[in-house]
Amino acid sequence: MATLLLIDSSVFPGSASASRTVTDAFRKAWEEQHPEGTVIYRDLAANPVPHITADAHSAGFAAPDAHTPEQAAAFAERVTLIEELEQADAILIGAPMYNYAIPSTLKAWLDNIVLMGRTAMTEDSKVKGTPVTVVASRGGSYAPGTPREPYEYVRNYLEAVLRDTLALDLDFIVPELTMAPHNPAMAELIPLFEASRTKALDDAATKAKELAERLAA
Repeated sequence: MATLLLIDSSVFPGSASASRTVTDAFRKAWEEQHPEGTVIYRDLAANPVPHITADAHSAGFAAPDAHTPEQAAAFAERVTLIEELEQADAILIGAPMYNYAIPSTLKAWLDNIVLMGRTAMTEDSKVKGTPVTVVASRGGSYAPGTPREPYEYVRNYLEAVLRDTLALDLDFIVPELTMAPHNPAMAELIPLFEASRTKALDDAATKAKELAERLAA
């Protein structure tokens, strides 16, 4: 049976989070289509993973029998996260934009699972080609042609890491203008926000069903 790895990173719980609302819709559609499948879930806001340390980093470039006790302990935590990634037939990541970038908790997870010679920069990678869907929510719009297009660092960064470094099959769902209902200065953008939210939820359900059907075939 197929396994979905779901990573949420929003600091806001439940429906208060735009990204969690969409990842939840994706998960529900996935489970409806594939009820006997497995979901590995990590909430990086509730349970942050360790930030990369010198021991965790250097252990990735040394033989296991040469690890110091500190390296061995730090590397074991990385291996746990990497094995979850390697088990996944599909990956779903909630990546809200905070101050033009991804949450630091998501960056910490990425730093742990990018391991040269195992998950990255190797033809033998078990994760190569795995479909990954990123829900990249944001309070405004950073789409091409908008005034804030130059500040679009989330998609650019995740493309570099997930697609170019880990060789995953990357797709984005982008709910935008999520601050419109809360910011009086953005009131005229509420219809655009609502349209974006509806599209994101529809895209999540469609993508989840398509992936589940493809993996079950």
